[in-house]
Amino acid sequence: MKILVAFYSRSGKTKKVAEAISEILKCDKEEIFDIKSREGIPGFLSAGTDANLRRLTAIKEIKNNPSLYDLVIIGTPIWSSNISTPIRTYLFLYKEKFKKIAFFCTRLGTDAEKVFADMKNLSQKTPLALLELTSREVARDQYMQKIKEFIKNLKEEIVK
Repeated sequence: MKILVAFYSRSGKTKKVAEAISEILKCDKEEIFDIKSREGIPGFLSAGTDANLRRLTAIKEIKNNPSLYDLVIIGTPIWSSNISTPIRTYLFLYKEKFKKIAFFCTRLGTDAEKVFADMKNLSQKTPLALLELTSREVARDQYMQKIKEFIKNLKEEIVK
């Protein structure tokens, strides 16, 4: 099975999780890059505003065509209780190309369920597995057990 981990990360936490998943699964990864600057306080504020308004953004051209993968695992930070704008854009642009999907997120609040529902609606696919991690768990390197459980659940769903 050919797997891709596609993710956006503003602070590096979602990237850290994506890299761990990719390393365990020995699969390709695709970092989504927002053309709009999200750095510093102005970037943080515009990220929240754009996410709240469910805006799309311009993203850099991707290297890996999702249609060439049996499974795409998509990761996003949660911005202002919403999908990050770059991942919203990725889902919108490539939803027709996904065969199977799974989602993960990094969060401060408690909005993962809502974000996963939005991702499911946008992609028009039911995810095989879900993983939510708090920013604190990632910052303290206390997330590997949850990643291993996520991958175990994913493999069980693939076999079905």
